[in-house]
Amino acid sequence: MRDQGLRGLTVVRSVLFVALFYLWSAAVAIGFTPLLLGPPRPILGMFRLWSSGILVLLRICGVRVEVRGRQHIPTGAALVAPKHQCMLDVFAQFSVLPATCFVMKQELMWIPWFGWYAARVRQIVIKREERAAALKKLVREAKQRFAEGRQVVIFPEGTRTAPGKGGEYKPGIAALYREIEVPVHPVATNSGVHWPAHGFLRKPGTIVFEYLEPIPPGLKRAEFMRLLQERIETASARLLAE
Repeated sequence: MRDQGLRGLTVVRSVLFVALFYLWSAAVAIGFTPLLLGPPRPILGMFRLWSSGILVLLRICGVRVEVRGRQHIPTGAALVAPKHQCMLDVFAQFSVLPATCFVMKQELMWIPWFGWYAARVRQIVIKREERAAALKKLVREAKQRFAEGRQVVIFPEGTRTAPGKGGEYKPGIAALYREIEVPVHPVATNSGVHWPAHGFLRKPGTIVFEYLEPIPPGLKRAEFMRLLQERIETASARLLAE
């Protein structure tokens, strides 16, 4: 009976969070529409406000978010490579990094307001099916964003994976690492335990995003990919075991 009661409470809290999440998102998106007519920098501030609000709303579900390894958070041009288990992995980066630029799939640009804001701050949008052309576009536009001192965020696995499972690390990040002389900042997380990839339940506990020691430029492709995957997966497994 006690377990059923706790699950019922989790369901109620999750429904409330989801409702407030959409209300908050709509209020921010619509309320800040005039920013689309001005310079892009204030829009990054808007994304930071939106993200911070989401982290506060999560407390309704008994979920807290902790950021570790703050000494490794980049403030200038860098490539950020987070583990990807749920959509919070995207939202949270806005509240931590000063000038984010995400590598996004084309379909996300169809979302009203979000797509408009993303275009205004020049996120990197690629069509996965184009493969070689998409890779060239990724490298070309990433160079432009790095010249602006921004942090380009790319999920090495390309899609969400369940907690405890390692996905296939895609070649996009290796291409960026080879072509552009910037450090790569791996990020580990346990987010999928408390914010599952599918469904609306948000399970109580602490979500941790841990920024790991950056990987310096200049390594061979195989060594870089091995080191990147090893650092992310080892640290994420440790967080799951806590």
